[in-house]
Amino acid sequence: MNTSAALFQGQTPLAVRMRPTSLAEVAGQQHLLRPGSPLVALADADAKKPGTVSVILWGPPGTGKTTLAQAVARSSGRRFVELSAVTAGVKDVREVMQEALNQRDLYGQSTILFLDEIHRFTKAQQDALLPGVENGWVILIAATTENPSFSVISPLLSRSLLLTLRQLTDDDLAMLLDRAVSDPRGLDGAVLLEDEARDAIVQLSSGDARRALTALEASAGVAAGDHEGDGLPSVTPDVVAQAVDRALLRYDRQGDEHYDVISAFIKSIRGSDPDAAIHYLARMIEAGEDARFIARRLIVHSAEDIGMADPRALQIATAAADAVQLIGMPEGRIPLAEATIYLATAPKSNAAVVAIDSAIGDVKAGRMSPVPLHLRDAHYAGAKRLGHGKGYRYPHDDDRGVLGQQYLPDALAGIRYYEPTNHGNERGVSDALDKIRRILDERG
Repeated sequence: MNTSAALFQGQTPLAVRMRPTSLAEVAGQQHLLRPGSPLVALADADAKKPGTVSVILWGPPGTGKTTLAQAVARSSGRRFVELSAVTAGVKDVREVMQEALNQRDLYGQSTILFLDEIHRFTKAQQDALLPGVENGWVILIAATTENPSFSVISPLLSRSLLLTLRQLTDDDLAMLLDRAVSDPRGLDGAVLLEDEARDAIVQLSSGDARRALTALEASAGVAAGDHEGDGLPSVTPDVVAQAVDRALLRYDRQGDEHYDVISAFIKSIRGSDPDAAIHYLARMIEAGEDARFIARRLIVHSAEDIGMADPRALQIATAAADAVQLIGMPEGRIPLAEATIYLATAPKSNAAVVAIDSAIGDVKAGRMSPVPLHLRDAHYAGAKRLGHGKGYRYPHDDDRGVLGQQYLPDALAGIRYYEPTNHGNERGVSDALDKIRRILDERG
């Protein structure tokens, strides 16, 4: 096949041409494709009892939801019907259900209904699916990028298995790109893909197979258009940069640049420079860094370097991580940026991490002694006889809510692990703690 014919097979996008025809060709998602799993059972046309359970596939874009549904249908030999929640209405759903019932009763043929973007269906539209799913007229395979707990009605969730797809790994994407270059359905060997160009496409794709194949197709088109002379056109990093119209960042998610940038990101937040922090956040996002990794680092930083100086920082960071998990990228960049700016401009204190690490150090060094008798549990048989709980003073009996009493073991009596700073919220904590400690030191 010549180059132009390989690149433009009937104008069908490369990502569509390269869709697997069986589960064996699927890249990634092996946690869902083990022998005997629901999807494998659905796809097994030779099984004595083929799978009949409906499933909801939840995962980020480009992870293979449509691919899995079509591969299951092709392998199983079942009738396959596809609807899009963007264009289908209640009438369309009811027509599919009636036809599926007819096919079952007249010809003994079962139907797989693939419903893309089910989260876009209204409650009434989802209700229309229930009779067919409940009575086995159709086997529903629904796909969504949004949390089904919020976007799918409970009766439908209870009648289906929820399967979570994971982002494809760099190795998965690299394998897909190599296959697309050589496969007759793809580019059929019409171009050469340099290793560095492959790595660049992988990084730009952020675990999205569709994005990777689209970038490859565009790059192959640029390479073919610029090619002169003998031999095959080559897809180079420069060609990829031209095709996707963006600078290729030197950023290896397993290498030094990864650690350097995340280190600069955290140190910029710790140093209260929101502009630098946002710069490094942008570099990670554009390089395809896993947004969940960034969110986890924000959570750690909020507790480690801000802590009690602004306890809301941990809430903000955790909320950003939840938002990224719920909405994905690219929208997830917004809560990540909000959390980054909040943390960078928040007052700083590492008193909490100093306190716990100091306490752990003492425990590891054996600086321990028995729990004081008055603090021990007094509820089990014989506890009173052993003096457990004797002499315990109940803080609520005092109007101040605090009273003089030793809580640390004797070996550590009087030690101070937590020393609040005068930054932000900790200024008030410091004043209050001084008063509390003076009361605790009283011996009544």
